[in-house]
Order: sequence, then C-alpha cells, then structure tokens
Amino acid sequence: MLNKYARAFFTRVLTPFAALLLRLGVSPDAVTLVGTGGVLAGALVFFPLGEFFWGTVVITVFVFSDLVDGNMARQLGRSSRWGAFLDSTLDRVADAAIFGGIALWYAGRGDSLLLCAVTLFCLASGQVVSYTKARGESIGLPVNVNGLVERAERLVITLVLAGLAGFHTTFGVPYIEVLLPIALWVVAVGSAVTLGQRVVTVHREAAEAEAAVETPGAGGSGPSEGRTA
Repeated sequence: MLNKYARAFFTRVLTPFAALLLRLGVSPDAVTLVGTGGVLAGALVFFPLGEFFWGTVVITVFVFSDLVDGNMARQLGRSSRWGAFLDSTLDRVADAAIFGGIALWYAGRGDSLLLCAVTLFCLASGQVVSYTKARGESIGLPVNVNGLVERAERLVITLVLAGLAGFHTTFGVPYIEVLLPIALWVVAVGSAVTLGQRVVTVHREAAEAEAAVETPGAGGSGPSEGRTA
C-alpha cells in the first residue's frame, strides 16, 4: 500500500531535485551507490551504539535515493537492466544493514538474545519475501499479490519506531524505548504472513499455468498441435 501511494507522492516532490542532479552531471547509478553507503553508515555506526534517533535521521536522508535514482532514469528517458539489478541488489544490502545494526545492539549492550533473534528473523524473512516474488516472476508467473508487509512497510515501521525509541537515549524521554521491540515483533509477524501469502499465490498460479498447458485448447496451442517453421 505504501509503495502505491507514498512512492507516487515523493516521486512528485523529488522530481525537481532529480532534475538538478542531472543538470550537474550526476548519474542515477552514482545516486544509488551514495544512498546505499549513507544507509550503511547510519545503520552500522549508530544503531550498534544504541543511537537510534541519529541513526534513523541519517538513514532517512539517504533512503530517499531509492526514489531519486529511478526518477532520474525516467527523466533521461531510459531504463537499463543493469540499473534495475543494481538498485534491487543494493536495496537488499541496505535492508540487511538496518536489521543487522539493530541485531548488533541487542547482541551487545542491548543485552537481549530474544530480541536479537527476532531482529535476525526480520532480516531473513524480509530477504525471502523479496526473493519469492523475484523467483516467481523469473519462472513466468505474475505473482499477483503484494502481501501484508512489503519492503516499504518494513522500513517505515522499523525506522519510525526506532527513531522514536531513540528519544530515550538522546533526549531522556522515559519508557519510549519499548517502541523498538514492538516494531520488531510487528515486522516479524507481518513478514511471516506476507511470505505465506506469496507462497500460496505462487503455488496457485503455478498450478493454473500447468493446468493450462496440459489442457488442449487452453491458453493457446496444445501439445497435439503442430507448428510450422
């Protein structure tokens, strides 16, 4: 849902900035690389220290590069397989850094192996959720389902509540640190549900595709029909 509405809104807002970068000679790939580097720095420098407010601020600034680079490519009137591959790959790297930084906090000074495990589950399940759609599409299935918690939802829930939880360390706000564990549990459960939704959808679509091939006259030429060279 957030992918549909928030992305369209921020794309319009960031269009002038993307145009400015193009006039300065900046390439979309450079924006992708810089944005990922900023997310890595925010997640792996600040989060393991428990500085969730400042870490979230840094990550939020750079995470918008995911919208800017695509906007730049559209303004140039070109899209490339390499650009799409680079963007998707570095998205996975950024996601791993965010949850990895939180896991490092709970494995160290955060002192909670349970929450460390939940965070690692969020990391792994998020990667698998993305993989199921990509793999389904790669074998020719439409994978017509988004699911309860997609990447945008995972990031918004985690970063917003992590940033608010950081008010405890940075500004001394009491009790608010509980928001981060809540975010992690919500993302973990939501990711598990989304994974189930996508697996069920791919199973159904695969069965329908195979049935169409096996049924003569369904979806085009059956196996008994010849083809001319």
